[in-house]
Amino acid sequence: MKKHYESLAPQSGLNHVELTPISILARTSEAYPEHLAVVYGERKYTWSQFANRAKRLATGLKQLGVERGTTVSFMAANTPELMEAHYGVPMSGGVLNAINTRLDADTVAYILQHSDCKVLVCDTFFSPVVSEALSQLENPPVVVDIEDKQIQAPDKAGKRLGEITYEELIDSGEVNEDWGYPLSEWDALTLNYTSGTSGRPKGVVYHHRGSYLMSMGTIAAWQIPKHPVYLYTVPLFHCNGWGHIWTMGLMGGTFVCNRVISAEVIFQAIRENGVTHFGAAPIILSMLTTAPEDQKYRPDYTVEVMTAGAPPPSKVLEQTAALGLNVIHVYGLTETYGHVIYCDWNPDWDALPLDQQAEIKSRQGIRFPMTESARVVNVSSGKEVAADGKTMGEVVIRGNIIMKGYYKNPEATTEAFQNGWFHSGDLGVVHPDGYIQIKDRLKDIIISGGENISSIEVESVIYKFPGVAAAAVVAKPDEKWGETPCAFVELKPGESATEDEIIGFCKENMAGYKRPSKVVFMELPKTSTGKIQKFELRKLVI
Repeated sequence: MKKHYESLAPQSGLNHVELTPISILARTSEAYPEHLAVVYGERKYTWSQFANRAKRLATGLKQLGVERGTTVSFMAANTPELMEAHYGVPMSGGVLNAINTRLDADTVAYILQHSDCKVLVCDTFFSPVVSEALSQLENPPVVVDIEDKQIQAPDKAGKRLGEITYEELIDSGEVNEDWGYPLSEWDALTLNYTSGTSGRPKGVVYHHRGSYLMSMGTIAAWQIPKHPVYLYTVPLFHCNGWGHIWTMGLMGGTFVCNRVISAEVIFQAIRENGVTHFGAAPIILSMLTTAPEDQKYRPDYTVEVMTAGAPPPSKVLEQTAALGLNVIHVYGLTETYGHVIYCDWNPDWDALPLDQQAEIKSRQGIRFPMTESARVVNVSSGKEVAADGKTMGEVVIRGNIIMKGYYKNPEATTEAFQNGWFHSGDLGVVHPDGYIQIKDRLKDIIISGGENISSIEVESVIYKFPGVAAAAVVAKPDEKWGETPCAFVELKPGESATEDEIIGFCKENMAGYKRPSKVVFMELPKTSTGKIQKFELRKLVI
């Protein structure tokens, strides 16, 4: 009878426990206490040591007044301190706000003010920018200084801004039995600010439940084995490093940290640390393929690489495969905790030529296990588009991995959450096999003579031209057609090309109306995560 089922109510703490990434650290430090958790130069911590430091951080922060819902900001590189913060700050009840280390002082000041930051932990390497930002605040937060003894700070950096160092904060804390689980899995976990390509950046609020399930789904889809060795190339301020700080923690992994990422650093980490996994923007993949031959290193095993951002050109995917890197392409946004759609490889495709395999890999694919639903819908009607690989629509998503909303911005939250879906603002198509392929941002689509042109499609062709390191295409005003594609091209060192050669190559490899009407050669502006800043390029064609 129905009443008998209903009488079996959930019992908090017994058969109903709040989902939280904190439990990942609790379990891993118990299961693999002596396994290496973090490697950063001369510094190494086991999972037991890492957990104890995170606990000390949590109790130390409480002594500074941090409680449930208090924003704790970090201005730090991918070092052990910021990794510990991803567990220690939530254990204190606080909300972690990892700030992009390449932002200008004015934007940093805005984030500190807007986020209601009470405690700021700052690596002294970034003290010049942070000092200027703090001077703009009427009520600056308490500052804790990270002093990295393994680096030589530049002339204007290295200045302490607070009264206490991070290690002193750790020493002031305690290791107790309380893991600091949240009162609710819906509690705010982290606050991540978007790139702010137009206007001020928006604060995206994550909850404990979403990050926990993101980790579970990533393990299943990426088939992560026990004890992976993960090189942290993705900045931890970017979607919390795609959540891999928790995902790899679930499997008792080892994190290899570096302050600066280069092709030499990545190949060296693979050679010396046995790196098995890392994440990278497509621009990083290009950097690896164009590295000097004396820096390249191909291991005798396959390194699994997750890439996100603009679809990597098929040529780049071919070249990374030759380096022993198996690339999985994923799609997501800050608002979705990172990756929510991925190219789930079909073994039948192994028989295809490499260039065709690369073309398929450049698609985004199907939803991750933790993504409840992902669809491509007509922008006007909201109905699903035909699965013909041609009809474009907006990508909409729903599931536990959708943000709580934008911090102190109900209007933007309402705009993003319409009709029970999160609206991504990205345009895509659905192929007959159900795989989604991102074609463009709504704002990036080029409408020439009434025809829609995908800037990503044009870029993909240009990347195949010999000597091209990076390419970006934006709309250029045109009296006759309304707008036409304008290509910005960055060449590899020592390579040369002309505008006519690029346009001619495009004409041979795509419909004539899609080819760029103008080509500009320059070093492309990029964000700290490797994304090309198209908004800067648009300023050049207005």
